[in-house]
Amino acid sequence: MNSSGRQPPQIDTSRAHSARMYDYYLGGKHWYPVDQQAAEKVKEVFPFIVTGARANRDFMHRATRTLASEYGIRQFVDIGTGIPTEPNLHQVAQEVASDARVVYADNDPTVLAYADALTLGSPQGSTAYVHADLRHDSVLDDPRLRETVDLDEPVALSLLAVTHFLPDEDRPQEIVRAMVERLAPGSFLVLSHATPDFNPAAHDAVAVYRQSGTPAQIRTRTEIERFFEGTELIEPGLTATHRWRPDGESGISDADAFFYAGIGRKP
Repeated sequence: MNSSGRQPPQIDTSRAHSARMYDYYLGGKHWYPVDQQAAEKVKEVFPFIVTGARANRDFMHRATRTLASEYGIRQFVDIGTGIPTEPNLHQVAQEVASDARVVYADNDPTVLAYADALTLGSPQGSTAYVHADLRHDSVLDDPRLRETVDLDEPVALSLLAVTHFLPDEDRPQEIVRAMVERLAPGSFLVLSHATPDFNPAAHDAVAVYRQSGTPAQIRTRTEIERFFEGTELIEPGLTATHRWRPDGESGISDADAFFYAGIGRKP
């Protein structure tokens, strides 16, 4: 049993999993041959996948620093955490503010197995892990989350590279909107989502994910903007991940990134 309070469930190594494939793209080590095979098939039809994954990760770093330093956010809820890849969100936030409190949530057994690595934060702050499925579980009602963050105070809710694994029948925009409605005024929605707008070949990558048993649905700018309804996008609005307040010249093209990203503030 780990710090999440649950016994890690059996990890299915017979089929690829998006979190482990993402770890493979980022150069991690927590994947299985089935994940490598699926990831390599994606790279064959969409070689930009590695650059896009890294650009998305870099966006998380910049977004977290921005919210902690410029907006004074001290509470973060990261849903669809993925396998720990340093620096993790709590490390970025607590580097700015040592008292930052972070809750991670994911439904992948592999991530649960590494939950301890996600809950080693600064002594002044607090971190926790929730094993939950965004589609079926009320993440914001989980006791571990409520012990760590105060939903009556502003929270940054992060959904990075998550919602494109929810098909329309799951009503992902409604799920996100319902969560944002429960947050205090002054809270933020941080979201990134794969799109075919910059590179139509992204459809080929989606086909590989579906063939490997992972539902995936990339969306246009208009469809992604719906996730931010009820919030006010902060500058520079909804843009390609590498164009969101870059630290410098990335050398990445929009086709390489193939993600939209933005941060919306709840009035």
